[in-house]
Amino acid sequence: MTTDATPALETAAAPRRNRVATDLALIAAFAALIAACALLPAISIGGLVPITLQTFAVMLSGAVLGARRGFLAVLLYLAVGAIGLPVFSGGSAGLAPFAGPTVGYLVAFPLAALLTGFIVERLPRRKIAASIPLIFVAGFASSLIFIHPLGALGLAWRGGMSVGDAFLFDLAFIPGDIVKNILMALVATAVHRAFPALLPTRTR
Repeated sequence: MTTDATPALETAAAPRRNRVATDLALIAAFAALIAACALLPAISIGGLVPITLQTFAVMLSGAVLGARRGFLAVLLYLAVGAIGLPVFSGGSAGLAPFAGPTVGYLVAFPLAALLTGFIVERLPRRKIAASIPLIFVAGFASSLIFIHPLGALGLAWRGGMSVGDAFLFDLAFIPGDIVKNILMALVATAVHRAFPALLPTRTR
């Protein structure tokens, strides 16, 4: 005796398709958020790299979406800019920013979102208020591990600075980075409080 398993298979596949569609929509939405933050008026500190809200959105992508989707959101943002849409800081686009002094920061963004999401996924879900400082630490640590070192190396490579001068120049971004990561932690915890199932379940 045989039974037709097609309806059951289709029923089981529907939630999976819905999850994929939701993931794609979230990735696209956060890529657009990064672009919007990059295009907001920047603060010049008299150097080669302006201060923007770009890093706030990069870290928020990882903290809200988790490691994989946050990483993909930043990659999508970089890809859209690379093909010519003016989504980089100052409305720049194409491959030129990847050959300029900001290359290290651009390369570091998806790695920082990945690490932020990796850490946040492992935080206690039921203590969201207590997670504000932990999410801040996740974002700031990711900045210190990826964005600042790779950004300084990019300045040394493409900005005509010595490595020492580049790292000293990058120190000017630390205070703003602290403020942006505090804001990111506040926004991320508010989002998780409103949508507790948004962050992927931690894999053991």
